[in-house]
Amino acid sequence: MHTFFPLIALALASLSLVQGKSLILTHAHKAAVKHSAGLARDLRVAFGGILATQPSSSSNQNFYCVGSDGEGVTMPPSGNSSSSPTVKGNATSTGMAAPSSTSVASSSWKVADSYSGQTFFNGWGFFTAADPTDGNVQYVSQSTAQSAGLIEINSDGNAVMRVETTPQVQTNRQSVRITTQATFNGGLVVMDAVHMPTGCGTWPAFWTNGPNWPAGGEIDIIEGVNNYTNNQATIHTNPGCILPSTTSASLNMSGTLVASTDCSASQTGNQGCGIRSNSSNSFGSGFNGIGGGVYAMLWDNSGIKVYFFPRGSIPSDISAGAPQPQNWPAPMADWPSTDCNPYQYFNTHSAIFDTTLCGDWASAVWTGTGVPGQDVSCAQQTGFSTCSAFVQASGGSFSEACKFRILSMFYPTSLTVTTDWEVSSVVIYQNTS
Repeated sequence: MHTFFPLIALALASLSLVQGKSLILTHAHKAAVKHSAGLARDLRVAFGGILATQPSSSSNQNFYCVGSDGEGVTMPPSGNSSSSPTVKGNATSTGMAAPSSTSVASSSWKVADSYSGQTFFNGWGFFTAADPTDGNVQYVSQSTAQSAGLIEINSDGNAVMRVETTPQVQTNRQSVRITTQATFNGGLVVMDAVHMPTGCGTWPAFWTNGPNWPAGGEIDIIEGVNNYTNNQATIHTNPGCILPSTTSASLNMSGTLVASTDCSASQTGNQGCGIRSNSSNSFGSGFNGIGGGVYAMLWDNSGIKVYFFPRGSIPSDISAGAPQPQNWPAPMADWPSTDCNPYQYFNTHSAIFDTTLCGDWASAVWTGTGVPGQDVSCAQQTGFSTCSAFVQASGGSFSEACKFRILSMFYPTSLTVTTDWEVSSVVIYQNTS
């Protein structure tokens, strides 16, 4: 706090040389009580050209954030270990760019189901059972989520899903988990998001799942915990699904195998075959800092692939709604059909969003370091010895007004704690060729 406000004062002093200082101050004050991404955008515009350099982050600086409920949390800036041990059983607020006037070749992939805009939540079921991953959350119905302000379609037309921010709870916080009512066997799932949950205690995921887990298979498209910045895509199957190689080059992918080539849930302690992105903007604060991007999961006779396209690098065929995956670069993750028939080990999938807190993975690595984005353990950052203790006592840190996005202008590596998904669209295609 004490480092941040002198920088604001310095910037405003410089602004006194130009017309409109009072208007900027007034606007900034009003914006401060609104969505912090909007505040960050307004201040970037207001301070543009004045803050020529950004001070580097420091390990001994503390930041204070006041949540919308008035609860304050003091935390030091950020700095785990291995892959997920279990299965789940802004720069901008706009989604994919509108199709350009440049002609795009026709595609054999046709829309089967589409979710966006004011009707985004139509066609999703709200999961209300206990969290299968033992997280500190209680998933709630659509009516409860609406009345509690946990879901909305924001002014940008994006779907927002949040976690409860009550200052203190005795057990679990309310959260949202949604599942498409439509199912599919094979296809192309394209998801555009501008923001995802991140920070100590969070475990967000976008994934697809079949019946009678793991018999129907599971495909984790986006997943990670705490302050991780590199996405991990994973498949979980019945015994018999094997990766033919451990090397990225042999698998024709840009990501890196985390552990086992055996994708069986039962034989790997539920870890499956995890592949970690080499991109630090593919998950968490890195993803949010670039305004997100597009993830695509391709499931066809060749196997299963996951692609990531950062904002500004989304193929024009995706933006035009005429995907041409055969022309895309190598995927982030690839599980070829060589020793894993994708229609034998995967069937009747639905797409799922969820945000759990703590749970089997985030809790297990609470004191860990060594994974991209997690240079300092969450135990050290928060001062809490366990994930559940932090989550139960620190509701203000999960407040929408407490995203620390404003700090990213000055401290790109500062601790970010935010529990909202902001999704522009999900489109599920089927190949008609």
